[in-house]
Amino acid sequence: MEKIRFDNRFMNWDGRTNCLVSVDGGDFQACLSNWRGFYSHKFKSGGLRYEIAVCIQTGWIVWINGPYPAGQWPDITIFRHRLKTQLLENEVVEADRGYRGDGSTVCPDDCNTFDEWKIKFNVRARHETVNKRMKDFKVLESRFRHKVSRYDMHRHELCFTAVAIITQLHISSFEPLFPIKDYDFSYVSI
Repeated sequence: MEKIRFDNRFMNWDGRTNCLVSVDGGDFQACLSNWRGFYSHKFKSGGLRYEIAVCIQTGWIVWINGPYPAGQWPDITIFRHRLKTQLLENEVVEADRGYRGDGSTVCPDDCNTFDEWKIKFNVRARHETVNKRMKDFKVLESRFRHKVSRYDMHRHELCFTAVAIITQLHISSFEPLFPIKDYDFSYVSI
């Protein structure tokens, strides 16, 4: 896990913004017990959900959290459970609509110009690129075949963590994500 460190969000930080990471949840299919808490609306079957945070300045994966039963844990609940407690005072995150309702720590969608909207859109699109790169690994792209119960999700977590580290190494060493220029939104006084 040394390659995925939340402190890496400060790399290349110039202090102009208090929004350092984008956050998104990702669902992954798994053979699960019939407990309805696993039900993922994305797959219409059982799934596990993870939270991933990507540094806006570098494009590096700086946080992974999970697994959680996809039906029982919406994105905002997972965020409030762990990541929100790790943020500095006045620090906020860029996130999609699944995180709305936590106005004190999630950047608002209000943009004054099309250029501002485009920058925010690009941050979220780049985050989806990370999710896609992780699903390029067959173990996360297809249904996880090892039986998983609500008490025993560690096998999937091991696979997910390994894929996240490999993806981070690939981003930091070989194929970086596209850069986000001019992201300097600040939402509260730092």
